[in-house]
Amino acid sequence: MIKNHSDAFYDSLKANRVESAIRDNEQIEAMASQMGDTVRKRAGRQGTTAVEREFALMNTANEAAATNWLALGQYFAIKRQYPQARATYRRVIDTYTNPTDTPYREQALRALRDLDILNPPTTTTPNP
Repeated sequence: MIKNHSDAFYDSLKANRVESAIRDNEQIEAMASQMGDTVRKRAGRQGTTAVEREFALMNTANEAAATNWLALGQYFAIKRQYPQARATYRRVIDTYTNPTDTPYREQALRALRDLDILNPPTTTTPNP
């Protein structure tokens, strides 16, 4: 199921259907959230094997979604849609806050700095 949504995400990007790609990735995030809820509910009631399996799936969905957001940021940068790229990278930084998400946040921060090279932020200087 995660792979299907991830494949659909990349197919949508290749076809320049950004809204559809975003929707597919949001579905992956929703799946990760639901799996997280399931893990928390089942942790005390079921054997560890079922919980561990659900936890692994949750991590896989979370990683896929974060990777997809980074790919979307790259897509926007390649298309020279710099404000959208910045917003996408900021979304990764703001959304993926768990310690295991550090590599994704760091990659998004580096990408923001790289965008500043491609498209420096405009600064307004006061007129004297």
